[in-house]
Amino acid sequence: MNTTTTPQLWYNVRIATLDPRVDAPYGLLDDQALVIRDGHIHWLGPAAEQDPARFEGTVVNGGGRLLTPGLIDSHTHLVYGGQRSNEFAARLAGDSYEAIARRGGGILATVNATRELDEAALVQTALPRLRALCAEGATTVEIKSGYGLTVADELKMLRAAKALARQVPVRIRTTLLAAHAVPPEYKGRSDDYVDLICRELIPRVAEEGLAEAVDVFCENIAFDAPQCERLFETARAHGLGIKGHMEQLSNLGGSRLAARFGAWSVDHLEYLDDAAIAAMKEAGTVACLLPGAFYFLGETKLPPVAALREAGVPMALATDCNPGSSPLASLRLMLNMGCVLFGLTPEEALAGVTREGARALGLSEETGMIREGMAADLLLWDLDDPAQLSYEFGPQRLVKRLLAGEETHV
Repeated sequence: MNTTTTPQLWYNVRIATLDPRVDAPYGLLDDQALVIRDGHIHWLGPAAEQDPARFEGTVVNGGGRLLTPGLIDSHTHLVYGGQRSNEFAARLAGDSYEAIARRGGGILATVNATRELDEAALVQTALPRLRALCAEGATTVEIKSGYGLTVADELKMLRAAKALARQVPVRIRTTLLAAHAVPPEYKGRSDDYVDLICRELIPRVAEEGLAEAVDVFCENIAFDAPQCERLFETARAHGLGIKGHMEQLSNLGGSRLAARFGAWSVDHLEYLDDAAIAAMKEAGTVACLLPGAFYFLGETKLPPVAALREAGVPMALATDCNPGSSPLASLRLMLNMGCVLFGLTPEEALAGVTREGARALGLSEETGMIREGMAADLLLWDLDDPAQLSYEFGPQRLVKRLLAGEETHV
């Protein structure tokens, strides 16, 4: 990633640092200034301590506006082929997910469409979704595989995800989710498919640097806990981070298992229990909440936000952008949904798409807060109050977007 070589002084800004060391809501600091050098925040302090007239470099007057960390979408399935609006219409007409799947719909429809596209075509289909996220302020986006379900197609998806960073100014993190579903070729032989992932896919992905983490779907319709344990052991042996789709439809103990392996995050969590919450707290594992899927599927079982809050488990918030259950490429919408549907405070929601989103991707030392030494992934908003980011949806309030200190346009 290119970083600016010209020092920058930003002054006359209100800074929502999201730094827990700052004793104020949102880590808010008034009348501040910061200096950016080589893509990082070099200095942060009161504006009175800097003289813009004597600064050697670029000087930016923030006009008293709000500066926040760049937004982080820590859970997406952004790369895929086709779309499933026909299934949306069918469900509204009363069809069940199972009936649609029996007709060849559901995840199998997306797998078939994804397999038909080459890497270049997958990049082109994903670009509008990625650009929409970035236009709202996303500077870091996680992208999972999981719609190829063969060695070649999973690698193709990950290469397409990496290639997107050459098209759009954004920090991309990729995750191998080959254990998303049992492919049709392995129907009734899920253990054999897990063997394939462990024997061929994970080593290839690690050797070629195509992913930072391995994810699994631990559920009755996907993979059981012993299978997930084998996948986690292989991921850890190859130096990859661990994530999990857990407790979305039932409680198979996936979150406790993931926490035992030091998972960066476990995601969905509608059926999470107290024992898992305690294990996550001890391991420092992030709970990633996905209100888009909850909304789009008309779910009624809420994740245990109050219990997570009481236990002090960090909560990230993400779009889960995917063709079947959350075709929603908007973190601003997730901020609002996280508050209205899940009962997050506006401060918790904003932390969920900045500081805790970074933690969910193993990036807590690099981005997600405004602090000396962090990457200068910054957003300047025409807003009076950070709560406005959750309160309203639609109006364009973003004035400037910086990625590693470089002003970007998407």
